[in-house]
Amino acid sequence: MKIYEELVARGLIAQVTNEEEIRTMINEGKATFYIGFDPTADSLHVGHFMALCLMKRLQMAGNKPVVLIGGGTAMVGDPSGRTDMRQMMTTETIQHNVDCFRKQMERFIDFGEGKAILVNNADWLLDLNYVDVLRDVGACFSVNRMLSAECYKQRMEKGLSFLEFNYMIMQSYDFYHLFKEYGCNMQFGGDDQWSNMLGGTELIRRKLGKDAHAMTITLLLNSEGKKMGKTASGAVWLDPNKTAPYDFYQYWRNVADADVLKCIRMLTFLPVEEIDKMDCWEGAQLNTAKEILAYELTKLVHGEEEAEKAQAMARSLFVSGGAENAPTVEVDEASLVDGAIDLNSLLVLGKMVPSKSEGRRAIEQGGVSVDGEKVTDVRTLITKEQLETGILVKRGKKSFNKFLLK
Repeated sequence: MKIYEELVARGLIAQVTNEEEIRTMINEGKATFYIGFDPTADSLHVGHFMALCLMKRLQMAGNKPVVLIGGGTAMVGDPSGRTDMRQMMTTETIQHNVDCFRKQMERFIDFGEGKAILVNNADWLLDLNYVDVLRDVGACFSVNRMLSAECYKQRMEKGLSFLEFNYMIMQSYDFYHLFKEYGCNMQFGGDDQWSNMLGGTELIRRKLGKDAHAMTITLLLNSEGKKMGKTASGAVWLDPNKTAPYDFYQYWRNVADADVLKCIRMLTFLPVEEIDKMDCWEGAQLNTAKEILAYELTKLVHGEEEAEKAQAMARSLFVSGGAENAPTVEVDEASLVDGAIDLNSLLVLGKMVPSKSEGRRAIEQGGVSVDGEKVTDVRTLITKEQLETGILVKRGKKSFNKFLLK
């Protein structure tokens, strides 16, 4: 199966501007394509997974990725899918996030000589002259058409700032610049980016002529992919210091039955033919599928050794509920008050809940146990003596932590 047909079979392609030509370019390894990432945090999260895996697949097929980090557009903020304006970041924060992104991306993408390249649109956007942009670029855009775009319509009721209104023009200019300077002939993005992407394709054609080849593709369910980055317990990051490999494994191990095969198809590198055989799986077989998904993605992000450890730990805890294999969270003695700490604070410390209010609800609803005993009193204290020997705290059926005094 050729790469374009594989992308279709995996459910990754939603819309294209010229399918026949795009198929030929991708299958022949002639695409130089870009995907953009806004550096709004110092780590990628699971919502970026689909784009990273797509870039890896296309590079393996001989195509050249251009990773665009939005250091310039991050200063404006993309209004797509948002009901409020993004908080402004300093240039120092943006650069730090850019550096973190590249380090994580190297697990997916080969940045060797002649391979993928990483660019930051701050390098060209920040030097643009405002009047020149108005004359040279602004004249190519219809305000009426821009306001009809879904990314703007969602914000019109609550108010769309002029700052954000310029985001489409900036993103379109990115494609125009990459086309001219790097021969980038294709762009990929989420289904929520379609209007912005079409703006880039149209700008190239208006500035460089109808014969300029610039292709646009959107990914199916990529906006859902962004939602994957948030869970009831907060963000699921690719940085092991933010989300431990075991917690990362457990996130995928706990996906809904209805989503597991879709995730395996879209995100893993298992052969399509092997995944097709799983389509009829149901009942207990779906638990096996979830283990496969969790293992494959943990291996991809954190390496085979961490994936093996996470899987062994999860199986041990599920079977025995014992503390010996639970992930350990160290408690600093300075956090104790009068030789004790409340259970709710431990839940937050161990990232088992995102806030004390949710921890309070979990305790009161009987969803938390300490050393096998259910606890429903939010005033429950854990003593220094208990922490010296270690306690096993369980939230729900599959979230475990062993708390030990540091």
